[in-house]
Amino acid sequence: MAKSFLIDTSRCTACRGCQIACKEWKELPANKTKQTGTHQNPPDLNPNNYKLVRFSEHLEGSTIRWYFFPDQCRHCLEPPCVAVGGDLVDGAMIHDAKTGAVIYTDKTRQIPEAEFEEIREACPYNIPRRNGATGQISKCDMCYERVIRGLLPVCVAVCPTGAMNFGERREMLDLAEQRLARVKKEHPKAILADVDDVNVIYLLMDDPMKYYEFSVAQYKPGMDRKAFFAKLGAPLRRGMQSILTS
Repeated sequence: MAKSFLIDTSRCTACRGCQIACKEWKELPANKTKQTGTHQNPPDLNPNNYKLVRFSEHLEGSTIRWYFFPDQCRHCLEPPCVAVGGDLVDGAMIHDAKTGAVIYTDKTRQIPEAEFEEIREACPYNIPRRNGATGQISKCDMCYERVIRGLLPVCVAVCPTGAMNFGERREMLDLAEQRLARVKKEHPKAILADVDDVNVIYLLMDDPMKYYEFSVAQYKPGMDRKAFFAKLGAPLRRGMQSILTS
């Protein structure tokens, strides 16, 4: 059975341990950044940051509320990025059935820029990034090299509060429902974001838009997931079906 994350934002303190651990484990280079008026740094996901703790500040009456969102690839159960780009270069984009991980390899460097833009637009979470120097498309790969050896993704391993969780999908779904029931007692708007569509399940305490524009799936206006896939076109739908049944 596929693996899943549960990211419980009610337990996230924005320590950014997950963000730093990801960067160190993947040996990603530093980014040149500057102060932009927020603790969020760098400003966005990029080829050198596969994980980013987003900060969102809201004034509610006389109270300032912070919302923390550890952003990363959602490892969709039916990944649109693979549906769009999986056949462009053999072996460039892989959906691993055993773990559920969506993996981009070095072969993504061979994908033309126009096709990359289509891949990025297909992602309802605005995740894929391209290295302008090397051409490689990159993102979180679920720490695949650790998971297949029975280890936790490094972000989960370092989380000090239990915000980051990882395991068999059924176990994570059960844990998500238990956590949600507790959180709803104080935060009645709490939800599990896109729980039926992704392997990275977020427990959000409030309106998703208070966290981040892409905290939940964003398709084109007026379009749900089913309509989105229908818009991919018959050739791509056939390609998607072959991926899911292979």
